[in-house]
Amino acid sequence: MARPRTASSIDFGAVHDLTSGLLERAACPVNKPYVLLKDAAKRGLRMRITRFGKHWQFETRIKGKLFTRALGGWPAVSIAQAQAEAHRLRGLTEQGTDPRELERQQAALKVQKDASEQQALQAKTAKEHRELVTVAEVWNDYVEKRRPFWGVLHYRDHVDKAKRGGELSQRRGSKGTKTKAGPLASLMNCRMVELTSERIQEWAALEGKTRPSSARLAWRLLTVFLTWCGEQKEYAGLLPSQNPAKTKKAREALGKATVKSDVLQRGQLGAWFTAVRQLPNPVITAYLQTLLLTGARRGEVLGLKWSDLSLQWHGMTIRDKVEGERTVPLTPYVASLLAALPRRNEWVFSSRNSGTGCLTVPNTPHARACQVAGLDGLTLHGLRRSFKSLTEWLEVPVGIVAQIQGHKPSATAEKHYTVRPLELLRVHHVRIETWILDQAGIAFAPKAEPIKLQLVS
Repeated sequence: MARPRTASSIDFGAVHDLTSGLLERAACPVNKPYVLLKDAAKRGLRMRITRFGKHWQFETRIKGKLFTRALGGWPAVSIAQAQAEAHRLRGLTEQGTDPRELERQQAALKVQKDASEQQALQAKTAKEHRELVTVAEVWNDYVEKRRPFWGVLHYRDHVDKAKRGGELSQRRGSKGTKTKAGPLASLMNCRMVELTSERIQEWAALEGKTRPSSARLAWRLLTVFLTWCGEQKEYAGLLPSQNPAKTKKAREALGKATVKSDVLQRGQLGAWFTAVRQLPNPVITAYLQTLLLTGARRGEVLGLKWSDLSLQWHGMTIRDKVEGERTVPLTPYVASLLAALPRRNEWVFSSRNSGTGCLTVPNTPHARACQVAGLDGLTLHGLRRSFKSLTEWLEVPVGIVAQIQGHKPSATAEKHYTVRPLELLRVHHVRIETWILDQAGIAFAPKAEPIKLQLVS
């Protein structure tokens, strides 16, 4: 067959073997918007020619419905490329597959794959970040989230046991010296994933040699902290399923608390009261006497607020670490001590120098007073022990003393059947206070002591 002349016309109604030369001389007639140049090799492939350009098309029917697909412009898309794509589309449509539906499925799969890869990448990044988080970061988060459920002193224990130290001390008698690091400070820089049972055992062995009592409290706080971490979604994967602090070796390294026997004897009351009442700070003086005469825990007395006192009913509400709170009698001498205190803020035992406005535990002033009285070794908790021991002289019912001090009932009858009103507790508590003051040689006339609260701005 002879090659067509360059100037010869093209029959757009017939199919053609497409060549570059044919495509170059194909042009849209002036009287038509477009013409189609059909390919003889690939059925359904044609070129749509307009006055503005030449573009490939593929056209067929799928289940009776017309399907048209643009394949790009020529010469950007060559004849071979257009024929290859037409061949692929023809193969799909002859099988009854709509290429558009197939492409939608492939696009959905790609989106799903990309999302999975993104999630995997985020999970990997989050895991790497979590593995870098330190004990200090999680400890601070724990303390802030649990603080609303704690008392002032319990919160302070968490701060003190984890403090780094090295700052100038603000405690009485220690001005100019630097504070020591808390027992948990050496663990704060560790990554959470490094807080294994072996690491905690090494820590316990070291701290147990120098400050076992403080380390035992720190260990208990650490154990509860790690239990909390195991319950949090963001921290659970950083620790083993079993709490790494709960090991026998760690417990043994810290030792057991010895039974304390520091107590005020009957004949020592006079010397103790004389030394305590001579302390220069009236708030500390009142606090120490209240501690002995109520038999309460040191933190329970420190946590007293003015709103906890009922002068009408002669009672005070104490925040009890066992039952939540308990109401005990406000005895005459203790009431007179509290009435003489300045009312600076919400705290009964307030302080100008404390950041919280509440008096800090006055261990040093008490030790100084005990040294003057010749009672070295008597601790603040020893005053609580003294209250219980001194009541033996008066043969006060054990249940009465336990209820005043906030001890759990020791028998079924005490727990379920005995209900003592505040008035009954007051009868015995006033008798205890009167006897202690009498043994100390303190003359006190309750009716001559009006109870008034001072307001100090």
